Amino acid sequence: MARWVEPMGLLHGRGAFAAVAAGAALPLEGGSAAFTLVRLIEDGRAAGLMPAVETPEDWQEAVLALTRPPRPFAGLPDMASLGRPLVMGVLNVTPDSFSDGGKHFDPRAALMAADAMLTAGADMIDVGGESTRPGAPPVDAETEMARVLPVIRAIARDAPVSVDTRHAATMRAALEAGAEVVNDVTALRHDPEALAVAAEAGCSVVLMHMPGTEPATMQEHAHYADVTLEVTEFLAGRIAACEAAGIPRERIAVDPGIGFGKTMEHNLELLDRLPILLGLGCPILVGASRKRFIGTLSGLKAPADRMAGSLGVAVSAATRGAAMLRVHDVAETVAALRLWRASVAGVPQS
Repeated sequence: MARWVEPMGLLHGRGAFAAVAAGAALPLEGGSAAFTLVRLIEDGRAAGLMPAVETPEDWQEAVLALTRPPRPFAGLPDMASLGRPLVMGVLNVTPDSFSDGGKHFDPRAALMAADAMLTAGADMIDVGGESTRPGAPPVDAETEMARVLPVIRAIARDAPVSVDTRHAATMRAALEAGAEVVNDVTALRHDPEALAVAAEAGCSVVLMHMPGTEPATMQEHAHYADVTLEVTEFLAGRIAACEAAGIPRERIAVDPGIGFGKTMEHNLELLDRLPILLGLGCPILVGASRKRFIGTLSGLKAPADRMAGSLGVAVSAATRGAAMLRVHDVAETVAALRLWRASVAGVPQS
């Protein structure tokens, strides 16, 4: 019997603190946001809205779980100490990624870009060697490793690195080269050895929702009765599979897969209802930077022109519980988050 609690009626900053103090709201993740209402969902059926502080006794533990701060991920500072979500810089060492394909294909250019992102405030660099844009051709593990391993080895000397791959061989080699996180768009489903590799390495993992396991065909499966519930239940199943394989929940983050097998409407609904994912008990990563739906809404065709829209989505995700943001524009995102945090906390952030 699947049960989910959807926090609603969100407040931020002083209004949130005042509502919690007055007993009219509960803190969201123990931070500067609060929720006044909840929607209780059982087996896909919603029981309607009710005040968060008046939840029936048999639902109270699930509601209280939403008030706890997210666990630190991969040994990085948590959101409470930083005052903002972690920022993961995107580094595609590919000739054909949708936004920066070819720009960082040369290892020297990739390392210069990584250094710039770290200087700008990135908490981790996410290195990928296979494009996952819609319709992208697959890349074999040998080609992928040749692209990413020299870059990972160099960056990992000085900074945390995640490897964006769905191939177990690449995962193993990247972890040996110094990567600390496996970020798999197929949630460790594409390669039958992936779960075992991650479990044996003791690394952290990011599980993303994508229908199917092939980016080339994912948009053919963008059909959902309730996209938010289906994504949440999928991720719950993958968390269970990881735990059964020996990967504890403490080493898991989840990603709703914005743009992966979703329409623009699906993406917007997932972002709006993001807090329901907090019930999974894992940090939430949102990767919406420069995605096509941002271009559609802003009227900008070129991915590189979508920075302003990407910043808007990043701040929106931060207000809804995202603990990590995967972005191309690191300096601008860090600045936007600093201003957002100051606006809700009332004090400048370092």
